[in-house]
Amino acid sequence: MAARRGIPWRPTREQIAAAAGATVPDVIADGLAVLFCGINPGLYSGATRHHFARPGNRFWKVLHQAGFTTELLSPFDEDGLLARRIGITNLVGRATATAAELDPGELRRGARALARKAARRRPAFVAVLGIDAYRHAFERPGARLGEQAERLGEARVWVLPNPSGLNAHYQLPDLVRLFGELARAAHLA
Repeated sequence: MAARRGIPWRPTREQIAAAAGATVPDVIADGLAVLFCGINPGLYSGATRHHFARPGNRFWKVLHQAGFTTELLSPFDEDGLLARRIGITNLVGRATATAAELDPGELRRGARALARKAARRRPAFVAVLGIDAYRHAFERPGARLGEQAERLGEARVWVLPNPSGLNAHYQLPDLVRLFGELARAAHLA
């Protein structure tokens, strides 16, 4: 079942449980300013087939408050990001209840696939959302938040905290500040 633009569709518990292994299509185009890269879709996102769809996820609020968007979008408006030169993909395509279900090999394979995607699509920035996932996927145990020394293709790499509501290490003002640094570097804010 699809949602109309901007109008959320809430999956049932059964639909959420059945979404294990589902995929969510990339929101992507050539030459983006920023390609955000999540770890992998959660079950809620897998059920709706929209990125960062769980109601407690702060991604959409952070994007707006950090200056990436002029209005607050919802997961069901995600295609509207392309007009703003923003896209979304994931390191691992399959939906799981938690990212802890992913094994290190999946993350490393995802990093290689992301590098190929960046080389092909040529975004100015690739922003990986999740410091631990970045450290494991790219085998950079000492990596810190912010811009990284490495590049993916010609894209500058930026690491940001995961905006999931489950990530209690970062409160909304911290996320807005950190995402805002990227928005300014990408000349989107």
